[in-house]
Amino acid sequence: MENHKNVTEFLFMGLWENRQVELLFFLLFLLCYLAVLMGNSIILVTITCSHLIEQPMYYFLCHLSLMDLCYTSTVVPRLIRDLAATRKNISYNECMTQLFTAHLLAGVEIFILVSMALDRYVAIVKPLHYMIIMNRKRCHVLIAMAWAVGFWHSIALLLMVLSLPFCGPNHINHYLCDVKPLLKLVCKDIYVVSILVIANSGMVVVAIFLVLVASYVLILYNLRTRSSAGRRKALSTCSSHVTVVVLFFVPCIYTYVLPAGSENKDKEISVFYTVIAPMLNPLIYTLRNSEMKSAMHKVWSRMSHSELNK
Repeated sequence: MENHKNVTEFLFMGLWENRQVELLFFLLFLLCYLAVLMGNSIILVTITCSHLIEQPMYYFLCHLSLMDLCYTSTVVPRLIRDLAATRKNISYNECMTQLFTAHLLAGVEIFILVSMALDRYVAIVKPLHYMIIMNRKRCHVLIAMAWAVGFWHSIALLLMVLSLPFCGPNHINHYLCDVKPLLKLVCKDIYVVSILVIANSGMVVVAIFLVLVASYVLILYNLRTRSSAGRRKALSTCSSHVTVVVLFFVPCIYTYVLPAGSENKDKEISVFYTVIAPMLNPLIYTLRNSEMKSAMHKVWSRMSHSELNK
């Protein structure tokens, strides 16, 4: 504990300094969080209680919804509480726990999105070998790898932050404990640490985003030979995934590629991947997906029918 000297707690500066604006956004974020809980829970129940769980695409979507639920619950409840509170404090240990958990779950989510892109690539480019390549065992391995990579990423960040001295200011210009706003409070030169953060988070996110973009370029190239009906179905599925990828990755790239000392809109931009993307994902994946809508109708009809028979 001597590394962080006399700092035993941090104070969040929050998103806004205007009390009336904060109370207004307290209601807005509360509604957003309820929408995240409801939307992602519906997807989880629909997929796990229907035949869709047998398909790799929906297997990964189920895990994505679970990550959205967990990740948002790591950040948003405290944000909602702080919007209503006059003193936005968090202990040092709680701050480190939130840092680790948020990066772990975000890391897992990123690699689930990579697995979903791989699934779409194999389904469209190698349709005859799809069931062999994307068998259930391989799907389990991909999810296990997502957790392993997410853990490696988050533990590396945590150990780095734990080694830094916090000996003076304790006001975090953010609404959550993230590595960049914490670096601004460190009482030593952060040049090397800032480069390590960019390498660990920023460059990795950029590289993965470019790989995902390349995979969808290849998918579009291979769709040229398909029938118009086949193209429409493939594009409908892929466009949903591309929308989710852009919503999540573009704000992450903006946040983590720029160095810690720079003045930017990190905390405002981070709302996109902590609140807005998890809230919109269920809508994106269900509104244009006839299979999901059909399964949803059957599952909820069956559940309501069983309730009536009790």
